[in-house]
Amino acid sequence: MEQLQLIATTAFGLEAVVSRELEALGYSERTVSDGRVEFSGDAEAVARANLWLRSADRVLVKLAAFEVRDFGELFDRVTELPWAEWLTEDAKFPVRARCVRSQLASEPDTQAITKKAVVESLKRNWPRDWFEETGAEFPIDVSIRKDQAVVTLDTTGRGLHRRGYRTWTGGAPLRETLAAALVQLSFWEAGRVLADPCCGTGTILIEAAWIGQNRAPGLGRGFLAEHWPSLENRVWQRARQEARDCQVRLPEAPLLGSDRDPEVLELGRRNVEQAGLAEVISFQQRSVTDFSCHHKYGCLVTNPPYGERMGEREEAEELYRGLGRIARRLDTWSFYTLTSHRGFERIFGEPSGRQGDVRRRKLFNGPIECTYYQFPGPRPPWT
Repeated sequence: MEQLQLIATTAFGLEAVVSRELEALGYSERTVSDGRVEFSGDAEAVARANLWLRSADRVLVKLAAFEVRDFGELFDRVTELPWAEWLTEDAKFPVRARCVRSQLASEPDTQAITKKAVVESLKRNWPRDWFEETGAEFPIDVSIRKDQAVVTLDTTGRGLHRRGYRTWTGGAPLRETLAAALVQLSFWEAGRVLADPCCGTGTILIEAAWIGQNRAPGLGRGFLAEHWPSLENRVWQRARQEARDCQVRLPEAPLLGSDRDPEVLELGRRNVEQAGLAEVISFQQRSVTDFSCHHKYGCLVTNPPYGERMGEREEAEELYRGLGRIARRLDTWSFYTLTSHRGFERIFGEPSGRQGDVRRRKLFNGPIECTYYQFPGPRPPWT
Protein backbone atom coordinates (compact mmCIF):
# COMPACT_ATOMS: atom_id res chain seq x y z
CA MET A 1 0.00 0.00 0.00
CA GLU A 2 1.21 3.52 -0.80
CA GLN A 3 2.04 6.03 1.91
CA LEU A 4 -0.98 7.15 3.91
CA GLN A 5 -1.63 10.47 5.57
CA LEU A 6 -2.45 9.65 9.19
CA ILE A 7 -3.67 11.65 12.17
CA ALA A 8 -3.23 10.84 15.84
CA THR A 9 -5.86 12.79 17.75
CA THR A 10 -5.22 13.79 21.33
CA ALA A 11 -6.50 15.88 24.21
CA PHE A 12 -5.37 19.50 24.20
CA GLY A 13 -2.01 19.85 25.88
CA LEU A 14 -0.76 16.37 24.99
CA GLU A 15 0.20 17.04 21.36
CA ALA A 16 3.93 17.26 22.12
CA VAL A 17 3.81 14.02 24.13
CA VAL A 18 2.15 12.16 21.25
CA SER A 19 4.58 13.71 18.76
CA ARG A 20 7.51 12.34 20.79
CA GLU A 21 5.86 8.92 20.91
CA LEU A 22 5.57 8.92 17.11
CA GLU A 23 9.19 10.00 16.78
CA ALA A 24 10.21 7.06 18.98
CA LEU A 25 8.28 4.75 16.63
CA GLY A 26 10.35 6.09 13.72
CA TYR A 27 7.87 8.52 12.13
CA SER A 28 10.01 11.61 11.70
CA GLU A 29 7.76 13.71 9.45
CA ARG A 30 5.14 15.17 11.78
CA THR A 31 2.90 18.22 11.83
CA VAL A 32 1.48 19.28 15.20
CA SER A 33 -1.69 21.33 15.60
CA ASP A 34 -4.35 21.69 18.29
CA GLY A 35 -5.62 18.27 19.27
CA ARG A 36 -3.82 16.33 16.55
CA VAL A 37 -0.48 15.18 15.18
CA GLU A 38 -0.31 14.39 11.47
CA PHE A 39 2.24 11.93 10.12
CA SER A 40 2.71 9.66 7.15
CA GLY A 41 3.24 5.91 6.97
CA ASP A 42 2.22 2.69 5.32
CA ALA A 43 -0.41 0.16 6.40
CA GLU A 44 1.93 -1.10 9.11
CA ALA A 45 2.04 2.40 10.59
CA VAL A 46 -1.72 2.18 11.22
CA ALA A 47 -1.24 -1.01 13.22
CA ARG A 48 1.88 0.16 15.08
CA ALA A 49 0.39 3.54 16.00
CA ASN A 50 -2.77 1.93 17.39
CA LEU A 51 -0.76 -0.60 19.38
CA TRP A 52 1.93 1.74 20.74
CA LEU A 53 0.55 5.24 21.24
CA ARG A 54 0.01 5.77 24.95
CA SER A 55 -1.41 9.29 25.08
CA ALA A 56 -3.33 9.61 21.79
CA ASP A 57 -7.11 9.17 21.52
CA ARG A 58 -7.45 7.70 18.01
CA VAL A 59 -5.60 7.00 14.78
CA LEU A 60 -7.32 8.31 11.63
CA VAL A 61 -6.61 7.87 7.92
CA LYS A 62 -6.81 11.27 6.25
CA LEU A 63 -8.57 10.82 2.91
CA ALA A 64 -8.92 14.45 1.85
CA ALA A 65 -8.73 18.08 2.91
CA PHE A 66 -10.46 20.82 0.95
CA GLU A 67 -12.25 24.14 1.23
CA VAL A 68 -16.04 23.93 1.28
CA ARG A 69 -18.73 26.61 1.56
CA ASP A 70 -21.96 24.90 0.50
CA PHE A 71 -23.53 21.45 0.62
CA GLY A 72 -23.37 20.96 -3.13
CA GLU A 73 -19.63 21.40 -3.05
CA LEU A 74 -19.35 19.04 -0.07
CA PHE A 75 -21.37 16.37 -1.92
CA ASP A 76 -19.23 16.63 -5.05
CA ARG A 77 -15.90 16.51 -3.21
CA VAL A 78 -16.89 13.55 -1.04
CA THR A 79 -18.29 11.63 -4.03
CA GLU A 80 -14.92 11.98 -5.81
CA LEU A 81 -13.06 10.11 -3.07
CA PRO A 82 -12.06 6.44 -3.70
CA TRP A 83 -14.47 4.92 -1.18
CA ALA A 84 -14.55 1.51 -2.90
CA GLU A 85 -10.81 1.15 -2.21
CA TRP A 86 -11.54 1.22 1.50
CA LEU A 87 -15.15 0.16 2.10
CA THR A 88 -16.60 -3.26 1.34
CA GLU A 89 -19.94 -3.78 -0.37
CA ASP A 90 -21.59 -4.59 2.96
CA ALA A 91 -19.64 -1.99 4.98
CA LYS A 92 -21.19 -0.24 7.92
CA PHE A 93 -20.16 3.41 7.62
CA PRO A 94 -21.57 5.75 10.27
CA VAL A 95 -20.74 9.42 9.68
CA ARG A 96 -19.75 11.85 12.41
CA ALA A 97 -19.50 15.57 11.70
CA ARG A 98 -18.14 18.58 13.53
CA CYS A 99 -18.56 22.12 12.21
CA VAL A 100 -16.77 25.06 13.83
CA ARG A 101 -16.97 28.65 12.62
CA SER A 102 -17.92 27.62 9.09
CA GLN A 103 -20.59 28.47 6.58
CA LEU A 104 -21.75 24.86 6.85
CA ALA A 105 -22.91 25.03 10.44
CA SER A 106 -25.43 22.18 10.64
CA GLU A 107 -23.74 18.98 11.78
CA PRO A 108 -26.80 16.74 11.11
CA ASP A 109 -27.06 18.06 7.54
CA THR A 110 -23.30 17.62 7.04
CA GLN A 111 -23.59 14.02 8.18
CA ALA A 112 -26.57 13.34 5.88
CA ILE A 113 -24.96 14.91 2.80
CA THR A 114 -21.69 13.03 3.40
CA LYS A 115 -23.53 9.74 3.82
CA LYS A 116 -25.47 10.32 0.60
CA ALA A 117 -22.24 11.18 -1.27
CA VAL A 118 -20.50 8.00 -0.08
CA VAL A 119 -23.45 5.88 -1.22
CA GLU A 120 -23.39 7.60 -4.61
CA SER A 121 -19.68 6.84 -4.92
CA LEU A 122 -20.12 3.17 -3.96
CA LYS A 123 -22.84 2.73 -6.58
CA ARG A 124 -20.21 3.18 -9.27
CA ASN A 125 -18.65 -0.12 -8.18
CA TRP A 126 -21.73 -1.94 -6.93
CA PRO A 127 -24.83 -0.75 -8.84
CA ARG A 128 -27.69 -1.13 -6.39
CA ASP A 129 -30.30 0.98 -4.67
CA TRP A 130 -29.54 0.01 -1.07
CA PHE A 131 -26.49 -1.01 0.97
CA GLU A 132 -27.31 -3.27 3.91
CA GLU A 133 -24.39 -2.17 6.14
CA THR A 134 -24.05 -5.55 7.87
CA GLY A 135 -20.27 -5.95 7.53
CA ALA A 136 -17.17 -4.42 9.08
CA GLU A 137 -17.42 -0.89 10.46
CA PHE A 138 -15.69 2.09 8.80
CA PRO A 139 -16.51 5.24 10.81
CA ILE A 140 -16.23 8.37 8.68
CA ASP A 141 -15.36 11.68 10.33
CA VAL A 142 -15.96 15.03 8.65
CA SER A 143 -14.42 18.00 10.45
CA ILE A 144 -15.10 21.47 9.04
CA ARG A 145 -13.28 24.34 10.71
CA LYS A 146 -13.24 27.82 9.21
CA ASP A 147 -14.59 26.35 5.92
CA GLN A 148 -11.70 23.84 5.72
CA ALA A 149 -12.97 20.26 5.59
CA VAL A 150 -10.98 17.18 6.57
CA VAL A 151 -12.43 13.74 5.78
CA THR A 152 -11.02 10.79 7.69
CA LEU A 153 -11.61 7.12 8.51
CA ASP A 154 -11.35 6.06 12.14
CA THR A 155 -9.11 2.98 12.39
CA THR A 156 -9.31 2.66 16.18
CA GLY A 157 -12.95 2.18 17.19
CA ARG A 158 -13.20 2.37 20.95
CA GLY A 159 -10.80 5.08 22.12
CA LEU A 160 -7.17 4.22 22.73
CA HIS A 161 -7.63 4.79 26.46
CA ARG A 162 -9.44 1.44 26.48
CA ARG A 163 -6.44 -0.78 27.18
CA GLY A 164 -8.43 -4.00 27.39
CA TYR A 165 -7.78 -4.90 31.02
CA ARG A 166 -10.18 -2.68 32.95
CA THR A 167 -13.44 -4.27 34.03
CA TRP A 168 -13.85 -2.14 37.15
CA THR A 169 -13.64 1.64 37.54
CA GLY A 170 -13.87 4.05 40.41
CA GLY A 171 -16.27 6.94 40.67
CA ALA A 172 -14.11 9.34 38.64
CA PRO A 173 -11.41 7.34 36.85
CA LEU A 174 -8.44 9.07 35.25
CA ARG A 175 -8.17 8.20 31.57
CA GLU A 176 -5.29 5.90 30.81
CA THR A 177 -4.04 8.17 28.02
CA LEU A 178 -3.74 11.12 30.41
CA ALA A 179 -2.19 8.95 33.13
CA ALA A 180 0.47 7.77 30.68
CA ALA A 181 1.21 11.39 29.76
CA LEU A 182 1.62 12.37 33.43
CA VAL A 183 4.25 9.66 33.81
CA GLN A 184 6.00 10.56 30.56
CA LEU A 185 6.13 14.24 31.56
CA SER A 186 7.81 13.35 34.85
CA PHE A 187 11.43 12.41 35.62
CA TRP A 188 10.38 8.85 36.43
CA GLU A 189 12.12 6.02 34.62
CA ALA A 190 12.19 2.27 35.13
CA GLY A 191 14.31 1.34 38.12
CA ARG A 192 13.24 4.36 40.16
CA VAL A 193 10.60 4.38 42.91
CA LEU A 194 7.18 5.68 41.87
CA ALA A 195 4.42 6.46 44.36
CA ASP A 196 0.84 7.64 44.05
CA PRO A 197 -0.69 8.39 47.48
CA CYS A 198 -4.11 9.11 45.92
CA CYS A 199 -3.96 6.11 43.59
CA GLY A 200 -7.68 5.32 43.30
CA THR A 201 -7.96 2.32 40.98
CA GLY A 202 -4.26 2.38 40.12
CA THR A 203 -4.29 3.89 36.62
CA ILE A 204 -1.08 5.94 36.94
CA LEU A 205 0.83 3.00 38.40
CA ILE A 206 -0.36 0.59 35.70
CA GLU A 207 0.65 2.98 32.93
CA ALA A 208 4.06 3.47 34.54
CA ALA A 209 4.60 -0.28 34.83
CA TRP A 210 3.77 -0.78 31.16
CA ILE A 211 6.11 2.05 30.19
CA GLY A 212 8.84 0.41 32.26
CA GLN A 213 8.17 -2.94 30.60
CA ASN A 214 8.10 -1.33 27.14
CA ARG A 215 4.73 -3.00 26.73
CA ALA A 216 2.55 -1.73 23.89
CA PRO A 217 -0.63 -0.47 25.63
CA GLY A 218 -2.92 -1.75 22.86
CA LEU A 219 -1.57 -5.30 22.90
CA GLY A 220 -4.54 -6.66 24.86
CA ARG A 221 -7.34 -5.23 22.72
CA GLY A 222 -8.64 -5.12 19.16
CA PHE A 223 -9.14 -2.31 16.65
CA LEU A 224 -11.74 -1.68 13.96
CA ALA A 225 -9.20 -1.63 11.14
CA GLU A 226 -8.15 -5.21 11.89
CA HIS A 227 -11.33 -6.21 10.03
CA TRP A 228 -10.67 -4.06 6.95
CA PRO A 229 -9.61 -5.94 3.79
CA SER A 230 -7.62 -2.88 2.72
CA LEU A 231 -5.28 -3.44 5.69
CA GLU A 232 -4.15 -7.05 5.42
CA ASN A 233 -4.26 -9.24 8.51
CA ARG A 234 -0.55 -10.08 8.22
CA VAL A 235 0.22 -6.40 8.83
CA TRP A 236 -1.45 -6.63 12.22
CA GLN A 237 0.18 -9.97 12.98
CA ARG A 238 3.64 -8.54 12.32
CA ALA A 239 2.94 -5.46 14.44
CA ARG A 240 1.66 -7.55 17.35
CA GLN A 241 4.64 -9.88 17.17
CA GLU A 242 6.99 -6.89 17.17
CA ALA A 243 5.23 -5.57 20.27
CA ARG A 244 5.56 -8.90 22.07
CA ASP A 245 9.25 -9.13 21.15
CA CYS A 246 9.97 -5.62 22.46
CA GLN A 247 8.60 -6.23 25.95
CA VAL A 248 11.20 -6.38 28.74
CA ARG A 249 11.25 -7.22 32.42
CA LEU A 250 10.59 -4.26 34.70
CA PRO A 251 13.65 -3.42 36.82
CA GLU A 252 13.09 -4.01 40.51
CA ALA A 253 11.93 -0.78 42.16
CA PRO A 254 8.75 -0.22 44.16
CA LEU A 255 5.59 1.01 42.45
CA LEU A 256 3.55 2.10 45.45
CA GLY A 257 -0.14 2.93 45.53
CA SER A 258 -2.08 4.09 48.55
CA ASP A 259 -5.54 5.46 49.20
CA ARG A 260 -7.74 5.79 52.23
CA ASP A 261 -10.77 4.18 50.55
CA PRO A 262 -10.64 0.36 50.92
CA GLU A 263 -13.32 -0.24 48.27
CA VAL A 264 -11.46 1.79 45.67
CA LEU A 265 -8.23 0.00 46.52
CA GLU A 266 -9.94 -3.34 45.97
CA LEU A 267 -10.94 -2.18 42.49
CA GLY A 268 -7.33 -1.16 41.95
CA ARG A 269 -6.08 -4.60 42.93
CA ARG A 270 -8.50 -6.21 40.48
CA ASN A 271 -7.34 -3.87 37.69
CA VAL A 272 -3.70 -4.67 38.44
CA GLU A 273 -4.45 -8.40 38.33
CA GLN A 274 -6.25 -8.01 35.00
CA ALA A 275 -3.27 -6.03 33.67
CA GLY A 276 -0.88 -8.81 34.71
CA LEU A 277 0.94 -6.61 37.22
CA ALA A 278 -0.01 -8.12 40.58
CA GLU A 279 3.64 -8.87 41.37
CA VAL A 280 4.82 -5.41 40.31
CA ILE A 281 2.46 -2.94 42.01
CA SER A 282 1.67 -2.91 45.73
CA PHE A 283 -1.21 -1.16 47.48
CA GLN A 284 -1.68 0.04 51.03
CA GLN A 285 -4.67 1.63 52.73
CA ARG A 286 -3.60 4.88 54.35
CA SER A 287 -4.21 8.60 54.18
CA VAL A 288 -1.91 11.03 52.41
CA THR A 289 -0.60 12.36 55.71
CA ASP A 290 0.62 8.87 56.62
CA PHE A 291 2.64 8.39 53.44
CA SER A 292 6.31 7.56 53.92
CA CYS A 293 9.07 5.81 52.00
CA HIS A 294 12.64 4.93 53.00
CA HIS A 295 14.03 5.26 49.46
CA LYS A 296 16.09 8.43 49.04
CA TYR A 297 15.18 9.11 45.42
CA GLY A 298 11.73 8.71 43.94
CA CYS A 299 8.88 10.31 42.02
CA LEU A 300 5.43 11.03 43.39
CA VAL A 301 2.87 11.36 40.59
CA THR A 302 -0.75 11.85 41.57
CA ASN A 303 -4.18 13.07 40.52
CA PRO A 304 -5.80 14.03 43.85
CA PRO A 305 -9.41 15.14 44.33
CA TYR A 306 -9.98 18.66 43.01
CA GLY A 307 -12.61 19.79 45.50
CA GLU A 308 -14.87 21.13 42.77
CA ARG A 309 -18.11 20.08 44.47
CA MET A 310 -19.66 21.94 47.39
CA GLY A 311 -18.45 20.59 50.70
CA GLU A 312 -15.36 18.90 49.23
CA ARG A 313 -13.10 21.93 48.84
CA GLU A 314 -11.81 22.05 52.43
CA GLU A 315 -11.07 18.33 52.35
CA ALA A 316 -9.11 18.67 49.10
CA GLU A 317 -7.14 21.62 50.47
CA GLU A 318 -6.16 19.68 53.56
CA LEU A 319 -4.95 16.89 51.30
CA TYR A 320 -2.81 19.41 49.35
CA ARG A 321 -1.24 20.60 52.60
CA GLY A 322 -0.41 16.98 53.36
CA LEU A 323 1.26 16.58 49.97
CA GLY A 324 3.29 19.72 50.65
CA ARG A 325 4.49 18.34 53.97
CA ILE A 326 5.57 15.12 52.26
CA ALA A 327 7.49 17.14 49.66
CA ARG A 328 9.37 19.04 52.35
CA ARG A 329 10.15 15.80 54.17
CA LEU A 330 11.27 13.88 51.07
CA ASP A 331 13.42 16.69 49.74
CA THR A 332 15.29 14.55 47.19
CA TRP A 333 12.09 13.34 45.52
CA SER A 334 10.31 14.85 42.49
CA PHE A 335 6.64 15.72 42.88
CA TYR A 336 3.98 15.91 40.17
CA THR A 337 0.35 16.82 40.82
CA LEU A 338 -2.58 17.37 38.45
CA THR A 339 -5.42 19.52 39.76
CA SER A 340 -7.94 22.14 38.69
CA HIS A 341 -7.73 23.94 42.05
CA ARG A 342 -6.41 27.45 41.36
CA GLY A 343 -4.99 27.80 44.85
CA PHE A 344 -3.03 24.56 44.82
CA GLU A 345 0.45 26.07 44.61
CA ARG A 346 -0.18 28.41 47.53
CA ILE A 347 -1.63 25.64 49.69
CA PHE A 348 1.01 23.07 48.72
CA GLY A 349 3.83 25.49 49.55
CA GLU A 350 7.43 25.60 48.33
CA PRO A 351 9.28 22.30 48.74
CA SER A 352 12.71 22.93 50.24
CA GLY A 353 15.51 23.25 47.69
CA ARG A 354 13.09 23.89 44.82
CA GLN A 355 12.30 27.59 45.19
CA GLY A 356 11.28 28.98 41.84
CA ASP A 357 11.77 25.63 40.14
CA VAL A 358 8.09 24.71 39.77
CA ARG A 359 6.91 23.97 36.23
CA ARG A 360 3.30 24.34 35.16
CA ARG A 361 1.56 22.74 32.20
CA LYS A 362 -2.09 23.22 31.21
CA LEU A 363 -3.87 19.92 30.58
CA PHE A 364 -7.48 18.76 30.40
CA ASN A 365 -8.89 15.93 32.48
CA GLY A 366 -11.95 15.32 30.31
CA PRO A 367 -13.68 18.73 30.14
CA ILE A 368 -11.93 20.04 33.27
CA GLU A 369 -9.09 22.49 32.70
CA CYS A 370 -6.22 21.56 35.00
CA THR A 371 -2.62 22.45 35.72
CA TYR A 372 0.09 19.84 36.01
CA TYR A 373 2.43 21.12 38.73
CA GLN A 374 5.95 19.72 38.50
CA PHE A 375 8.48 20.10 41.30
CA PRO A 376 11.61 18.31 40.02
CA GLY A 377 14.08 17.14 42.61
CA PRO A 378 17.74 16.23 42.09
CA ARG A 379 18.49 13.37 39.74
CA PRO A 380 19.70 10.17 41.37
CA PRO A 381 23.48 9.71 41.14
CA TRP A 382 23.13 6.61 38.94
CA THR A 383 21.34 8.47 36.10
